Amino acid sequence: MATATYAGLSRADLLAGGGKSAVLLLAGSALGSLAAPATAAAARPSDADLAYARLLVAVELLTLDFYGKAVGSKRFDGGVLRELRLARADERRHYEASAAILTSANQVPATAADIDFTYPTGSFVSRASIVRLGIRLESLALGAYLGAVDGYEVGPYRQRAAQAAANEAQHLSVLSAAVGGRRIGAAFPVALSIDRVSNTLDRYTS
Repeated sequence: MATATYAGLSRADLLAGGGKSAVLLLAGSALGSLAAPATAAAARPSDADLAYARLLVAVELLTLDFYGKAVGSKRFDGGVLRELRLARADERRHYEASAAILTSANQVPATAADIDFTYPTGSFVSRASIVRLGIRLESLALGAYLGAVDGYEVGPYRQRAAQAAANEAQHLSVLSAAVGGRRIGAAFPVALSIDRVSNTLDRYTS
């Protein structure tokens, strides 16, 4: 497997907030405005909030990178291509909403320039291989947000994480259907712990 490196960011930095830049993600949803609620903007995020937020921003940067490559692969057209572009726009809105929360804590959000992602060999050689990778990444994003619903301490952050989880489930449904899979997944998707999300990110970032 090919790997990716952070430009000055280690896994410890990701969880603890040190390194070249700190990162945050909270959430967004296709169902409404993704601007941080006034109550969230006024709240002071705890260390636990920031740890989850940093991890989730890394997840969002990964999904943004994936969708950019998927759209640019020329393997999709018609309705699927439109939905991939919509999903990419959703991920951007997730990132932007979270970055605003991070800056409210006087931390600098990571950007695409801070991370070089690479993927297993052959990930983008065919429509099927791209979709399989997308399903893995969207499953990670969904589980990460569900974990954040419990992990965040500030109420509005939990709400945004729940909204983002709903949106990521929509993305997962689109990808699954693109290869003839089930549009409807588990009734109770699994929430992933911060350590499990971090360990999975290591496959693409170390």
